[in-house]
Amino acid sequence: MTIDYSKHPDGLVPAIVQDAQTKAVLMLGYMNAEAVAKTKASQHVTFFSRSKNRLWTKGEESGHVLEFVSMAVDCDNDALLIQANPKGPTCHTGSDTCWNMANTPSYGFISALEATIADRKNNPTDKSYVASLFAKGINKISQKVGEEAVETVIEAKDNDDNLFLNESADLLFHWLILLQAKGFSLQDVVGVLEARQ
Repeated sequence: MTIDYSKHPDGLVPAIVQDAQTKAVLMLGYMNAEAVAKTKASQHVTFFSRSKNRLWTKGEESGHVLEFVSMAVDCDNDALLIQANPKGPTCHTGSDTCWNMANTPSYGFISALEATIADRKNNPTDKSYVASLFAKGINKISQKVGEEAVETVIEAKDNDDNLFLNESADLLFHWLILLQAKGFSLQDVVGVLEARQ
């Protein structure tokens, strides 16, 4: 990995820090060669502080360090992407990130779907299929998951990919509802899988 510090007049390259687990962007700092070397040696993300005019290890006062995982340089060799595990909030304001955003795992559309399911559960309407399932209780929701699982298996044995994908989508959708009916989320299941790794 070659970093071209000469592209910046002060020899400092921007370093974007991303949570290694959630992939949330935590902060932006600046690094020189000495900060990069100290980060690798100490395994705690260290920057060159322009305001303090010295090396500064994130969390040296608060204890909210960024445990170093990996570093990548961009295509122009003049910016860094740091993967780290934060130990506490990253921002000096106490926020998870310097953009005042929660550092929570996101699974893109699936997380949005989970939020919609939660909304239907917590704010039911007569027109909502999801709300009607929650109203019928855990037995009905479990039954729907079982039905969709069987239909998915049946379509897996056939050659109609469209039907298989649609049944798979139905299974996933109803399984997400079942998770919430039991008081869990996809992240809880991911946690079990990660523990098994």
